[in-house]
Amino acid sequence: MQQTSVWTRWAPPVTRNLIVINILLWLASLAMLRHGIDLDSLFGLHYFAASDFRLYQLLTYGLLHSRAGLDHVLSNMFALWMFGSSIERLWGSQRFLIYYFICGISAGLMQELSWLYELGDLSAYSGVATEQGIIPVASYMNQLITIGASGSVFGILLAFGVIFPNVRIYIYFLFPMKAKYFVLLYGLLELFLGVSNTGGSVAHFAHLGGMIGGLILILLWRKKGELPNDYYR
Repeated sequence: MQQTSVWTRWAPPVTRNLIVINILLWLASLAMLRHGIDLDSLFGLHYFAASDFRLYQLLTYGLLHSRAGLDHVLSNMFALWMFGSSIERLWGSQRFLIYYFICGISAGLMQELSWLYELGDLSAYSGVATEQGIIPVASYMNQLITIGASGSVFGILLAFGVIFPNVRIYIYFLFPMKAKYFVLLYGLLELFLGVSNTGGSVAHFAHLGGMIGGLILILLWRKKGELPNDYYR
């Protein structure tokens, strides 16, 4: 009989390793920043027209959280553990890992579209007015950076609502709501906050991008017969 340790029981392997990697990179980012090395600037997602943009950033930005603070990384990792564990156990580690990164990439692409819509073509201008004064366009575009696993986490939340629609989620551990309604309301809230440009520096359209990418992938897998059409009613 195979025995498992406490370390392996608290989450399946991909979920567990993703949480560990995210936390370690958060700590490493803070430590290296003290020595003048900014991992967020190197591996965070830049605007595609910026000189610091690199294609690999669509993968790496979702593993960084240092600029967002401790509450950001902890809330993302808690949601990843809470919802991702069930999905990984149901789908298997390989499919779950693919889903996680596809949601992150789709969130990043949606963020790029959001920047493009908001900024348009800045090449005709020499500077941009900011709170710090007028700065060159090239410098301004390099300051636009998105980090965090929220896009992937929102994709996982979408998957949980699709797979376990009637499972009750306790908001703030007190108020029960079925997963399908929770996901729908959360998606509508992100759409409203994105369109109304509220919520500070939160990338609301990236969150929607993660949900949209996840939904498309689930529908594609269902069409190919790789996933059943429903699980629980």
